[in-house]
Amino acid sequence: MEQKYLINCDHVSKAFETPEGVFQVIEDLNIKVRENEFLVLFGPGQCGKSTILNTIAGFEPVTGGEITVNGEKVTKPGPERGVVFQTTALFPWLKVMGNVEYGPRMRGVPKKERRARAQHYIELVGLQGFENSYPIKLSGGMKQRVGIARAYCNEPLVMLMDEPFGHLDAQTRYLMQEELTRIRQLEKRTVIFVTNNIEEAVYLADRILVLRNCPTSVKAEYEIDLPRPRSYTDPEFLRLRREIDSVVDHTL
Repeated sequence: MEQKYLINCDHVSKAFETPEGVFQVIEDLNIKVRENEFLVLFGPGQCGKSTILNTIAGFEPVTGGEITVNGEKVTKPGPERGVVFQTTALFPWLKVMGNVEYGPRMRGVPKKERRARAQHYIELVGLQGFENSYPIKLSGGMKQRVGIARAYCNEPLVMLMDEPFGHLDAQTRYLMQEELTRIRQLEKRTVIFVTNNIEEAVYLADRILVLRNCPTSVKAEYEIDLPRPRSYTDPEFLRLRREIDSVVDHTL
């Protein structure tokens, strides 16, 4: 059976105008993402990972090439692409329920339907009982759970996750990696996940793309065929970690 690619970045480039001149962030980037694949974009800080995600999300226009999602050219944001940000970006004036149901509410989904959908995803991320809590009352990990539930509530084809656990303490980060693995087993989605944490990349990914420093493009690719749940101390996990680390551009 022919492999279906849901996302296609075809010779994509992105440059920004700065006072010092043109700054090329992405150059001739080619990525194909399979349906229901968990793809990790891995590379050093400031190499262009978030810019790639922003172009796929439609937040930033490309300056060369083309991006398509489900066969449609990306020209602006759309509900078929859910985004989970590094900073939680929750609305502080809305309770958990209000944040999670926000997308369907803006799209005119009837209240009864969107509330039922939001409740489903609140329970999926383990926040039942916190529906009426404001974000200020939540821990960092709980806020990211709300962000994940909010993205899922729009029922997108694609989840774009920009270092969502980067600001969490180590213990909470490990817990959220386990939770994301659990959630994904229950709610299949195509996911592009950005991280500069090599253990996180190997723990979560079906496939890892190692990116070059700016201007970025794909330097190496790894299929991660380890059984789940994965162990950080598994010999093959450690071997992959060392191998991937050896090809990363460590200096900017």
